[in-house]
Amino acid sequence: MKAVLLKEFGSPLSVENVPDPALGTGEVIVDVAAAGVPVHMGAILSGERDNYLLDLPVVPGGLAVGRVRALGPDATRLSLGDWVWCDPTVRSRDDVRSPDIYLQGGTANGESALPLMRYFGNGSYAEQLLIPTENAYPIGPIDPADVGKWVAVNNCATPYGGLLAADLKAGETILISGATGNYGSAAVSLAIAMGAGCVVAPGRNQKVLTELERRFGSRVRTVELSGQEDEDRERMRRAAPGPIDVVFDMLSPSAPATAVRTAIMTVRPGGRVILMGGVGSLGGEDLSLPYWNWFVTNNITVRGQLMYPREANVGLIALTRSGLFDLDQFDISEFALDDIDKAIDHAAAEGGPFKFTVVKPSPRQSQ
Repeated sequence: MKAVLLKEFGSPLSVENVPDPALGTGEVIVDVAAAGVPVHMGAILSGERDNYLLDLPVVPGGLAVGRVRALGPDATRLSLGDWVWCDPTVRSRDDVRSPDIYLQGGTANGESALPLMRYFGNGSYAEQLLIPTENAYPIGPIDPADVGKWVAVNNCATPYGGLLAADLKAGETILISGATGNYGSAAVSLAIAMGAGCVVAPGRNQKVLTELERRFGSRVRTVELSGQEDEDRERMRRAAPGPIDVVFDMLSPSAPATAVRTAIMTVRPGGRVILMGGVGSLGGEDLSLPYWNWFVTNNITVRGQLMYPREANVGLIALTRSGLFDLDQFDISEFALDDIDKAIDHAAAEGGPFKFTVVKPSPRQSQ
């Protein structure tokens, strides 16, 4: 099969013929119809984001949608030819409580996840992809022209997992810190789809803030930030129609820790805070919060969330199928697999809220 190969961080990618994946028990082979190219893919492959643990050479690429080519003998519901989205979050099967995690074609969460990486190492920038059976999620019949949009929905599983961790309830007010970013803007759309009464959306990009208001109307209340902690916190509180029930942090690694604290401390007494951003992951100041005078006296629940539980995939597919989460809100740019470098450059230069780039390998007939 044809696949993209990364041989060294910072070296040019090559598109080569490599062996087809070999099927084992508990596994599925998928003919890849489209694979996502996130805005930061170039930074990962160049080695700029040096916190990615990855054995080389490897076929990069994570999110994908395709059709089932082959099934292991223990599959009971999937059928050949089914449209599925391929969850790149590969979890070890021998520790249910705290499994090791490998983001396929991306990175592992530690040295103990290296066996997962060595076995399921290759990612989705290829004509075929081998994944664990439980990572193939049926999405039902789709128009092949919409396959890129379904990859974009797949990309939203991460913020959806954060909203599930927040136990967001219909009618509640949620503040999404980082709302003008790719994940943050998706979180705004998802919170609206899940029934949030109001979404407070702070940010510095006035163009994106205006677009959020245009798309979602009066249930989204935007706040243009000044960078002054006390002033911005008061602006956020005033924007909300009442107490803020949930604060969801989706800020990027480049954001200062003060920006996280500013938003977090708007939450009401008894409120919930979900930390899912990247602040501190590339070095820099870590987050500090008042222990007694805020955590304890206000009964605040703070939870970190890495990626999403498996049920998030099922819920997000259902939310999209129902029409509550709009498949057509995404603007998709498509590239051939041979044009992977152009796709990566395009994603970095043109990516933004509700914009998504995919590569599409040449179709192969399922056997």
